[in-house]
Amino acid sequence: MSLVPYLVLQRHRAPALTGRLEPDESLPRVCIIGAGSSGLAAAKALYEARVPFDCFEMGSVVGGNWVLDNPNGQSACYETLEINTSGRRMAFSDFPMPPDYPPYARHDQVAAYFEAYVDHFGFRHTITFDTKVTSVEPLTRDLTLADPVEQPRWRVTAEGPDGATTREYAAVVVANGHHWDARWPDPPYPGTFDGEQIHSHDYRGAEQLRGRDVVVVGSGNSALDIACVAGKVARTTTLSQRRGQWVLRKFTAGIPSDQIAAPGWAPWLVTRARLRIGALTSSKVSKLGLPKPLHRPSESHPVQSEEIRDLLKSGRVTPRPAIERLAGDQVVFSDGTSAPADLIVWATGYRVTFPFLAPDLLAAPGNNLPLWKRVVHPDLPGLYLVGLLQPIGAVMPLAEAQSRWIAEVLTGSYVFPPADEVRSQMLADHERNARHFYASQRHTMEVDFDRYLWDLARERRKGRRRAERRIPAGSRA
Repeated sequence: MSLVPYLVLQRHRAPALTGRLEPDESLPRVCIIGAGSSGLAAAKALYEARVPFDCFEMGSVVGGNWVLDNPNGQSACYETLEINTSGRRMAFSDFPMPPDYPPYARHDQVAAYFEAYVDHFGFRHTITFDTKVTSVEPLTRDLTLADPVEQPRWRVTAEGPDGATTREYAAVVVANGHHWDARWPDPPYPGTFDGEQIHSHDYRGAEQLRGRDVVVVGSGNSALDIACVAGKVARTTTLSQRRGQWVLRKFTAGIPSDQIAAPGWAPWLVTRARLRIGALTSSKVSKLGLPKPLHRPSESHPVQSEEIRDLLKSGRVTPRPAIERLAGDQVVFSDGTSAPADLIVWATGYRVTFPFLAPDLLAAPGNNLPLWKRVVHPDLPGLYLVGLLQPIGAVMPLAEAQSRWIAEVLTGSYVFPPADEVRSQMLADHERNARHFYASQRHTMEVDFDRYLWDLARERRKGRRRAERRIPAGSRA
């Protein structure tokens, strides 16, 4: 099979809603946590399905991680942030990004897109802002996925401007994101450091770097973005990487690289070939001093940068291996070299955490949390996790498909398979994905964008057929 430009099966923008859709109070009531991109997908799906729900957002705006200085205090957005997936591949299926957007939109354009999405489909009134969910507790641990979703299963406490309130829900949709709980080096590097240390989560823009001796630690997209800005405004810039990565270009033959893909039913080797071709057509950064990757291009989450090569060539960014120790106003590296530093930016990723859930109920040690179709935990019926995945592509269309699936569950048009089948599929999928990527906390939730959508659509069809066999015409489970 040869690779061809991917034709995005994106419909025209759906008509705007002219009036409010009233919820069907006979359907189970749901709590949605968060109004970032995944929470909005969930709210829109349940709103259109007329499922009654409350959506709680910590801040005063929608858009989550794409809002610079989001009042909720969780956003890692910075001034130069732009999407690493082209707009056509990132947009929701019934709401294309504006045609005047560039192929890779800026953060402010993405934030505006989410605002327009909410207003176009008319569900802003369903979101309760400035309200933080502090506790989610099961009312019973004896239910199974096969039980009808009718009675309350969860007790949710939320704190807002008027104090704390507690309500009971049949289901909870967790959409709190996974790029907010900063992961620092553990254990810390030996030695002492006289300067300032920040995590990339707290980086906002060039003024934090200007005129300083900056060491950026990391090999992901944020690390490269920050190093590129530092290379233009800092006195000195050092990029320290423990492990080498393949750095792909955002365009291939003049088109966004992610629009060269294959159908979701195609085997993994086709996606693997696409990523390897992308690496071969991008000059190797290891020739410019960064560590040589020890893995194939398809065995890690894609890293992209259009600027890093020129900055490495010009000497504005100096490559160095892993840090060995800190030494006052210097950072010493494993090859014996050192660099002056008064600012270290740790672009070392995030922990997956759920502060409103008891750790013995749900936790992700080492960011490892197997889920069926990356949404359902078989031991926690009625709890759904949306957007908790790291695709080779954008999260938004996947969160949209997940949310429509949840709406089918709640309205009774979808029925789960037997529990033992759910568990066996979950473990098989988790082990398969783990084999595709090298062992790392950044790959515990990795999925192939097209394959995931195809597989979930197939399961939704199966579940609808199960529901038709089980449910008499005109009734609901």
